[in-house]
Amino acid sequence: MIAPSIPPDVRARLRRLRLHARGGIGADGLGQHASRSRGAGLEFVQYRAYEPGDEPRRIDWKLYARSDRYFVREAERDSPLAVWLLLDATASMGYRDGADAARPSKLEAACLLAACTIELALRQGDRFGVVALGGSAPLAIPAAPGARQRDRCLLELARLHAAGGWPGEDALRPLWERVAAHALVVFVSDFFDEASLRLAERLAAARREVVAVQMLAADERDFPFAGAHRFVDPESAVERRVDAAAARADFLRRFAAARADLARRFDACGIRHAGHVLDEPIDAPLQRLFGERGAPRTGAA
Repeated sequence: MIAPSIPPDVRARLRRLRLHARGGIGADGLGQHASRSRGAGLEFVQYRAYEPGDEPRRIDWKLYARSDRYFVREAERDSPLAVWLLLDATASMGYRDGADAARPSKLEAACLLAACTIELALRQGDRFGVVALGGSAPLAIPAAPGARQRDRCLLELARLHAAGGWPGEDALRPLWERVAAHALVVFVSDFFDEASLRLAERLAAARREVVAVQMLAADERDFPFAGAHRFVDPESAVERRVDAAAARADFLRRFAAARADLARRFDACGIRHAGHVLDEPIDAPLQRLFGERGAPRTGAA
């Protein structure tokens, strides 16, 4: 898999977002504190080279006049979070719409969403780590700050391949050993496996701030199939042959009911949540969850 690269238009929109825990600044050890992060804070620290998506107002035009190069001003700011990206890399996350290899799979989109979240954490000076469950190889990167940590995470994400089923308890041990109470856990999964939902509930009950993003294919949302079809569960290999036109209404009804039930369970344990369909902008769930309107409330899955 190619290393996730954030498109310039997405990077520009991310500038408006800030990761934060819903529990309230200053509660349970989550008070703001001065970090050594570099961003759009108040006290000037240094310059860095302009990147696509940087706000023009942060360019130092006097320095540009002297050097004929674009630089942006960075400053210290407050940042209290430890951010964890928890990715479902089981076989069902390998699905891509229309079986077209040029389109992103759920896992590829999840990794790009993780890259966007890492970029936000990096700007805030937050520590961030990655855990992938399932997949072709185990992945657990301890939380740390900085650009080198970002580069390491992106390199490891590029090596992920969707495979296998939901792991057993032994594979979950890094979560409980490394993800401390009050950490912000961004859990990205299709949540088709009951065990993935139970894990989200357990993390929330153990005082982790869980934010869930359900990854869905447009095929699952629209069921565009026609004629006789054979559907195969990628994790269990169970097959089902159906007449797609006859099955469509029942599938859409049951799929909507399943999503509504998932939303109710997330709401019941205080998990913020949003759905993401593969044909939507990759930052859409982050905008809903951490934008001005979506941040204080649970979102629609």
